[in-house]
Amino acid sequence: MKLKNDLSITKKEWNGLVLMLALIAVVLAAPYVYQSISKDNTINYSLFNNRHAIAVNNAKNKVNAGYSHTNDNVNSPVTLFRFDPNGLPAEKWKQLGLTDRQITVIKHYEAKGGRFFSKHDVQKMYSLSAADYERLEAYIALPEKSDYTPKPRLTEPVELNTADSVKLTTIHGIGPVFASRIIKYRQRLGGYISKVQLKEVYGVDDKKYNEIADQVKINPGHIQHINPNTATFDDFKRLPYLTFKQMNAIIQYRLQHGDYNSVADMQGIAILTKHDIDKIKPYLIFK
Repeated sequence: MKLKNDLSITKKEWNGLVLMLALIAVVLAAPYVYQSISKDNTINYSLFNNRHAIAVNNAKNKVNAGYSHTNDNVNSPVTLFRFDPNGLPAEKWKQLGLTDRQITVIKHYEAKGGRFFSKHDVQKMYSLSAADYERLEAYIALPEKSDYTPKPRLTEPVELNTADSVKLTTIHGIGPVFASRIIKYRQRLGGYISKVQLKEVYGVDDKKYNEIADQVKINPGHIQHINPNTATFDDFKRLPYLTFKQMNAIIQYRLQHGDYNSVADMQGIAILTKHDIDKIKPYLIFK
């Protein structure tokens, strides 16, 4: 009788036991139920390839219909027209369907003095794909191949401080663009005192300098000097080696301490370093 009482359970305890067993059954059965409901999708490679082919074909059709297929100019309308690539504005290149990156490469090539003499020269631009060139070839206003022959290296150097643009373009490696830049910088300096100053001309890197250095010479006698005792702010402005603050400091120091007797007197100007003074010294004259 005592054992029976010990093993007996109440109705409330029985209901709790049944609920616990039900929960255990649900947890154990859940993975099997999930697998039966959610089946792994097998990749259909045939369908994938078909859809990829359709996408490629649509892109080709869009290009043929007159639209750029490049990432930079998505859906930009393309207008094909006869053109000379030399000096062609960036906006015109965009109309022809080129990207900003491609145009930058071309403009950089021109900035370095590069020029297109034939369609073959255009084709050599690494930024143009074969498809781009094939699309543009018929519209390029240049011969297939050029009879242009590179200028021979000069044996008689050109004097940089007196040469005009025509004379400068006789130098092997110097075209009209570089000739114009060399003259403009010469005017700003007041004349070259050293060949090395050519490296300060925009676009003249070490490679370009080494190409032209032995074809030029310098006559310092053509230098235009500045008298720091009478020079105005505008007179100093032409020198590329001074900041506006340094120009003003030279004038103010003169007003406070009197005329300069020599370049050594400028050493008292706090914001002028020895390097600054050495750069402007050849252009100064004291009277």
